[in-house]
Amino acid sequence: MAAQSCQSEIEQVIQYSSSSPVTISTNNNDINYDQQSLPTTTMIILVDRLLNSLRSILTKFHAGYFRISLSLGGQALLWKKFMGPRTTNTTNSVVLMINSTSTFLVLWSFALFTLIFLSLIYLLKCLFNFKMVKAEFLHHVGVNYLFVPWISWLLLLQTAPFLAPTTPTYLILWWIFSVPVVLLDVKIYGQWFTKGKRYLSMAANPTSQLSVIGNLVGAQAAARMGWRESAVGLFSLGMVHYLVLFVTLYQRLAGGDRLPAMLRPVFFLFFAAPSMASLAWESIVGDFDMVSKMLFFLSLFLFLSLICRPMLFKRSMRRFNIAWWAYSFPMTVLALASFEYAEEVKGGIAHVLMLLLFGLSVLVSLTLVALTVINTKMLLPDNDPITTTLFHSTRNNLLPLVSTTTRSPH
Repeated sequence: MAAQSCQSEIEQVIQYSSSSPVTISTNNNDINYDQQSLPTTTMIILVDRLLNSLRSILTKFHAGYFRISLSLGGQALLWKKFMGPRTTNTTNSVVLMINSTSTFLVLWSFALFTLIFLSLIYLLKCLFNFKMVKAEFLHHVGVNYLFVPWISWLLLLQTAPFLAPTTPTYLILWWIFSVPVVLLDVKIYGQWFTKGKRYLSMAANPTSQLSVIGNLVGAQAAARMGWRESAVGLFSLGMVHYLVLFVTLYQRLAGGDRLPAMLRPVFFLFFAAPSMASLAWESIVGDFDMVSKMLFFLSLFLFLSLICRPMLFKRSMRRFNIAWWAYSFPMTVLALASFEYAEEVKGGIAHVLMLLLFGLSVLVSLTLVALTVINTKMLLPDNDPITTTLFHSTRNNLLPLVSTTTRSPH
């Protein structure tokens, strides 16, 4: 239907241009045309093409693209950690190699620009294509990515080079970015244990852990400004539901295996949640204690379990797609947790592990940036499983329930 409407608009432009007084004789004796009609027609065609391109972008764009800003925000937090004052000689030697304030500022500025750019596009989608936004909110995968913009803002808030956690501006921004996370919690978590069609056993998938990560990042940001009670509240809310999610996903109940093959990189979120939990708890208590260590070891075990099964990701790695960015953020928070662990135990093996995870995290992020720049034409594919489901649901006026999930053609 979009193609037909586009064709009809172009036909109107052609009819308009054909009705303009343009006459060209074959003998070159008389060339009679309206000097103003051709520029006007060209402008109309140009504007029509721009509107069609914008309409196509807004149709294919969804909250899953905020994976990019999430990964960049995590990298900014990682580099800020490594550039801070450390206590061990091994870590200090690494800091000397990478301690460049300009590098961190460039990275943070790039992450901020990316997040603002993506937020503006999604805001335009909310204004001009609200039906698909509503369908995304009702989608069992798409709704979880609505947490990601707010998580990205909270990460950039913690790493802001010009904003101290004790300032009123930090407090106001924390409220602005944390309240939407709590509101989404109330909506999603409430559906899980009340009557309806969205039981947890039917709607749970690896992306559901993004809601947990949102609470944990909010708790970490609250702990940095001294709001310990708020931090504990968000931490407990996230961890209780993480336990429920982990057990549900671990059992692989019927209805919970409808994740398209293209989205399998999100399995890395299995170890992102406990890694983020260890960091949040360390911010609350001020020490990487036994609880943080237990969560770090759990995330490390889950990481090793996933990388030992490369065939799980074979189908999703055939062609580049935006879902590949799901690899970056989990690797970053795991590297952050290993950094805090190495600072606590002060052992040689711990520091080697920290350096390996740090290098792997940076390598993955740089590779994804390069692949994204090289494959810009593939950023808005026609076979995106989330976009396809949302488009058909809005076209048929149907709610995108779990049973309507579209499989990836790969």
